[in-house]
Amino acid sequence: MQIKEVIQYIEELAPIQYAESFDNVGLLVGNKHSEVTGVLVTLDTLEVIIDEAIEKNCNLIVSFHPIVFSGIKKFNGSNYVERVVMKAIKNDIAIYAIHTALDNTHKGVNNMICDQLNLINRKILIPQKETVKKLITYAPVAEADNLRNVLFKAGAGTIGNYDHCSFTTDGTGSFRASKEATPTIGKKEATHYEKETQIQVTFPKHKQSNILQALFDTHSYEEVAYEITTLENKNQQIGMGMIGELKSPMQEIPFLNHLKEAFKTGCVRHSELLGKSIQKIAVLGGSGSFAIENAKRAGADVFITADLKYHQFYQAENQIILADIGHYESEQYTKNLIVRYLRKKISNFAIILSDKNTNPIKYL
Repeated sequence: MQIKEVIQYIEELAPIQYAESFDNVGLLVGNKHSEVTGVLVTLDTLEVIIDEAIEKNCNLIVSFHPIVFSGIKKFNGSNYVERVVMKAIKNDIAIYAIHTALDNTHKGVNNMICDQLNLINRKILIPQKETVKKLITYAPVAEADNLRNVLFKAGAGTIGNYDHCSFTTDGTGSFRASKEATPTIGKKEATHYEKETQIQVTFPKHKQSNILQALFDTHSYEEVAYEITTLENKNQQIGMGMIGELKSPMQEIPFLNHLKEAFKTGCVRHSELLGKSIQKIAVLGGSGSFAIENAKRAGADVFITADLKYHQFYQAENQIILADIGHYESEQYTKNLIVRYLRKKISNFAIILSDKNTNPIKYL
């Protein structure tokens, strides 16, 4: 199996089209056509991880965080980023980063946090905008049913818990083929009228290329008429953060102790306690201060995230408890998710969970 085939599986779980614009995801180092000897999954790619990959005969590292986040102008080993990239290249090790592509999937980072807390009634906290598109196309009436089913198979027509969703209208289409055309219906230089069905289907944006390919491969016309528009509709399966509920309410101190134990953290930094029971929980792995107001508007009793600054704790404003469990701690279970997923998809070489703790923060 080549690296590009492993990447296809990864991007079924976390399509890179949903990564944040500031991010650097995908294959950062290596040749996608190289044969895979083994895959090492880690949260961060450091020199010790490259050494582990060498030791365990893995030539592909799947990392949650990207080792290269911004441009590199020199490769002289003067910092840890350059040293990692240089050692990876020297040893023919590829590095793929998944980061916010996985953050934004329904079964990604934040779902793992919810799993650790056994939350129910989960939904995306901040649905990502402009992720839903609509295709409108036209086909001869006799071909419409087959074309619609082909589009469904390619991933169109799914809305929430429903699939095979479409809207059709019958009418009459007209066209005139030029001398250079090769019409499948009608004659050259003669206006032709055809009974057609207009087909409308929505689809998630990452499936656009597959859907268009299915349309072109199936449609009988030499020139296929179609329109694609981006919708304002929210996609409840894509976006940052998640909100859910405890099965039974807990008091504040017992909940914070439970949180500390569940995420194996040396410290939970939190805003002022409010003397209320806790049930509705908002979560956002990694640096999530930007979502404080979203958590408040959603009516969360607690917002669990990381990297909160001093003044950001004031934003609680006696409406919510802000709980900072640490960046590494909030994302630590992500690599387990990736390993489980890839082991289900691939069985002909090793998928290895890194045993290195890459957390740069220590607690006394």
